[in-house]
Amino acid sequence: MAKVKKVQAKSDAMRFMEGLMGGPLTFGAVLASIRATDEYTLAAMATKLGVTRAVICDVEKGRRGVSADRAAKWAKALGYPPPLFVKLALQAQVNEAGLRLVVDVKAA
Repeated sequence: MAKVKKVQAKSDAMRFMEGLMGGPLTFGAVLASIRATDEYTLAAMATKLGVTRAVICDVEKGRRGVSADRAAKWAKALGYPPPLFVKLALQAQVNEAGLRLVVDVKAA
C-alpha cells in the first residue's frame, strides 16, 4: 500500500510542477531548474556533464535534445533518478516527431 501512495505522490508532484511551469515539464526546464537550485553556473554544469556551455544552454532553451542514454548518464552525474530524465528526453523526441503519444518509463 505504501508503494501506491509513493507513486501517487510522484504524480501529484509532477502535476504541481507542471502547474508552476504553466505546461508540461520538459527536459530543458528540469535541467535549468536543477542548475538554478543547485547553484551551478553554465560552465560548472557543463564540466560536470562533460559537454560545452553551449550544449547546456541549447538543451535548456529547447533548441537541442538529448538521447535516452545521455539523459540517464546526466541524471546519474547530477544525482537524480534516471527514469525521469529518460522519460522527458524520449517525450521530447516523440513530440518533435508530431506523434500524439505520452511516454511512460519504469525501472526494469
